[in-house]
Amino acid sequence: MATYIYETIPTKEGEAPERFEVRQSMSEDALTVHPETGVPVKRVITGGYGFVSAGRDSGQQVSKPASGGHGCCGGGCGCSH
Repeated sequence: MATYIYETIPTKEGEAPERFEVRQSMSEDALTVHPETGVPVKRVITGGYGFVSAGRDSGQQVSKPASGGHGCCGGGCGCSH
């Protein structure tokens, strides 16, 4: 099961979208409406880690985030990455 992020699609000017997560099988279709409210939603595509391997000559592989070593948040959020 994967966890997907969805966002409501505002229907009124000035309305802020609401983000929420849903655990779904990868074979399931993306949601088109909020499961509780019926409001139209879209799946949000977010960045991942994108692994880079190092130590090619030594035969050792080290995986690290491709985002410059700051983790998935990109740094600046106060997390420990």
